[in-house]
Amino acid sequence: MSARPTFDHELEQLNTDLIKMGTLVEEAIENTITVFQTQDYDLAKTIVEHDRQINDMEKIIESRSLSLMLRQQPVAVDLRFVSTALKVVTDMERIGDQAADIAELLTHMDGSHIYTVIQHIPDMAKNTKQMVHDAIAAFVQLDLELAERVKKRDDVVDDLFNRVKDEVIKILKTDGAPVDSGIDFLMIAKYLERIGDHAVNICEWLEFRLTGEINHTKLL
Repeated sequence: MSARPTFDHELEQLNTDLIKMGTLVEEAIENTITVFQTQDYDLAKTIVEHDRQINDMEKIIESRSLSLMLRQQPVAVDLRFVSTALKVVTDMERIGDQAADIAELLTHMDGSHIYTVIQHIPDMAKNTKQMVHDAIAAFVQLDLELAERVKKRDDVVDDLFNRVKDEVIKILKTDGAPVDSGIDFLMIAKYLERIGDHAVNICEWLEFRLTGEINHTKLL
């Protein structure tokens, strides 16, 4: 087999690995939604353990990407794909970390009555999960329109974060809930907001992959 078909095959495998890692990350977010709604703390512990698989996938993709750059000396368009893949896996790994951080917080909140009155965290989680799914799909499918929709959804997540803050403040003032529990819920909402930010990052790396620009600034 000549060099180019081999290289194309390895690029396709890199795409496949990105999809696999994305699936693991989406599952982690979905599981955090379930834990929040059901207080299934055994599931919360599995999310933390599951994060190791995400970290392993990050190492596999990093190794494959660096090997491609060293062995194949890719042209500019391929170099942008490989280099952005390295950036995307960093964002996905951080999303996995943040899902695990949320799970860790939830395991310490057994029996907190605030679960029954915080309305917008599940909505935040569902929106961020969709953002991550669409961001990875956009990157793999080279779909800039889908990437733009992800960026717009980030405004929804930011608005929900502000609503959670208002809910927590109201609960602390009127219901006499423990301050620590309120802080934990704010941290959960902040982690979800950051997950949305990482999804936006993935979309910006798609822009760079296709154009060599980020926010209309030429990089390569």
